[in-house]
Amino acid sequence: MSSQQSTQTMKPATAAKKLGVYLDATPAEFRDGVVSRAELAALESDPPQWLVTLRADGPHPRPVVAQKLGVSIAGLARGGVTEALTTEQIEALKSENPEWLQQERATQADVRKENVRIKKKHADEAARRAQQ
Repeated sequence: MSSQQSTQTMKPATAAKKLGVYLDATPAEFRDGVVSRAELAALESDPPQWLVTLRADGPHPRPVVAQKLGVSIAGLARGGVTEALTTEQIEALKSENPEWLQQERATQADVRKENVRIKKKHADEAARRAQQ
């Protein structure tokens, strides 16, 4: 008996998330179908023009907006940013540098410092245990 391997597919929303693009800005044929793992790999290795344009100009999904601004997704929400933004809008926000953005960047920097401190503490503890 030979078993056929079924093609793994994903919803367009999952594929868009993996590609780092805003689903509503993708072409209709992408949004309306399913995406196989092979198709996703092809999109990543040889992106079509629509994907190149979306990645460059947006609109970008919130995780990408947060990363480009150097804040958390929750920080975006606290700052009132709840929608996808274009690269131009992100650059304008960076230029304006509103108070909420400054605060969220500072908070994010503190979180990163704390994560580094905790990671170092765990590494030191593991090294001490290994020496015993």
